[in-house]
Amino acid sequence: MRHRKSGRGLSRSRSHRTALVRNQVTDLLRHEAIVTTEAKAKTIRPVAEKMITLGKRGDLHARRQASAVLTDRKVLRTLFDDIAPRFAERNGGYTRIIKLGPRRGDGAQMAHIELVERAAPEIEEAVADEDAAEE
Repeated sequence: MRHRKSGRGLSRSRSHRTALVRNQVTDLLRHEAIVTTEAKAKTIRPVAEKMITLGKRGDLHARRQASAVLTDRKVLRTLFDDIAPRFAERNGGYTRIIKLGPRRGDGAQMAHIELVERAAPEIEEAVADEDAAEE
């Protein structure tokens, strides 16, 4: 029974899951959009939104807290200098998850997670790139 067990295990150990989330959040902030499974997208969303909130705060302590999660210093700099100021007027809801349907190989439900400030045509390009990579 799973009584009182919250969160998704993603069929990984704790350290593997933590590394996965850190890498996915770093890639999301680097490219501003990624295609992954729906479960992973739902898992990384709160962490990514927390990073943007820390970027909006902008003080040294927030930078050190974000540095503990993000794996690349360039992405950390981009978060605080470029991404966070774009969301200065927004009170949360910085990411969007778009469901794409099942993956061809194993049937896993795929999703496109992106920052909400991106333009719509880039979604279609990412989906087309994913379809071309599968073939």
